[in-house]
Amino acid sequence: MHFAYPPRKSSNPPPYMRATAKLPGLRRSRLKVIAIAGLAFLLLIWLFSRPSSSQGLYKGHIPSGKPPVVVLTVLDEKAYDKAYLDVIRENRIQYAEKHGYQTMFAKVGDYDLKGAPSSWTAVVAARDAITKFPDCYFIWYIDQNSFIMNPDLKIEDHVMKSSTLESLMIKDHPVVPPDSIIKTFSHLKGQDVDFVLTQDNLGLSAGSFVIRNGEWAKFFLETWFDPLYRSYNFQKAETHALEHIVQWHPTILARLALVPQRTINSYSKLDKGAQYQPGDIAVRFTDCSPSNKEACKSESQLFLQAWRSAFKDS
Repeated sequence: MHFAYPPRKSSNPPPYMRATAKLPGLRRSRLKVIAIAGLAFLLLIWLFSRPSSSQGLYKGHIPSGKPPVVVLTVLDEKAYDKAYLDVIRENRIQYAEKHGYQTMFAKVGDYDLKGAPSSWTAVVAARDAITKFPDCYFIWYIDQNSFIMNPDLKIEDHVMKSSTLESLMIKDHPVVPPDSIIKTFSHLKGQDVDFVLTQDNLGLSAGSFVIRNGEWAKFFLETWFDPLYRSYNFQKAETHALEHIVQWHPTILARLALVPQRTINSYSKLDKGAQYQPGDIAVRFTDCSPSNKEACKSESQLFLQAWRSAFKDS
């Protein structure tokens, strides 16, 4: 009787031997240990090499106050007489020299406004002033239709000092009188204010304003000059754009303080706003404009001798 032989093993084993059931578990465990140890090592390197928390936070440039204030004026040399603009320059320079400030005279045409009206130059020039004078505390923009009248008043004390602002701020007041439902914040503190301006009989008056140098100022001025707002073709260009922004953007309204008009922006005549009184820091000529050069000459003459005498005696 013959019995079947068991099948003979092949003399050619397969190229890959099946691992025992125990080997994969051991390999995975070792890989996990190595991975965890590696991550722990990297974490230790990061903890010891990273900067301290005070160094790691972005704070932006902190101005040193040299100069304390930049007095900014935009000049339209094509639309205004040279003699008139020379007096404006003299006025700003004398005031700035008395207090250790710097002056900046931008010109219409210095910046590419992308087709926007020339009055937008003031906004771009204010942003440029921050770039050129990164260590100033404040920028006081005052337009070419104005004289500085009181040489003894300093912007950082007369306007921007926290306690002074607390007493000056017009709170819970319509941003665009008389019917705007958006009002200035009632709880705003002087130390939180970065932008100061006034109203006249028609609304916000952007011919004289003070802005605190800093990251917020850059954000605000770049927002103000945004192509979207320039494209709206507001009747009063940058002024109406400002009114729009302030009413629709709480982040800007939260840094805005309205102060009585005569604080920085008295008018030469009563019909359009608060009229200048002796002792006020500045006066704006209400009828002066590129299309009414005679008004610039006649109104400025009313105050020319007064400011020169005041500066001479100070």
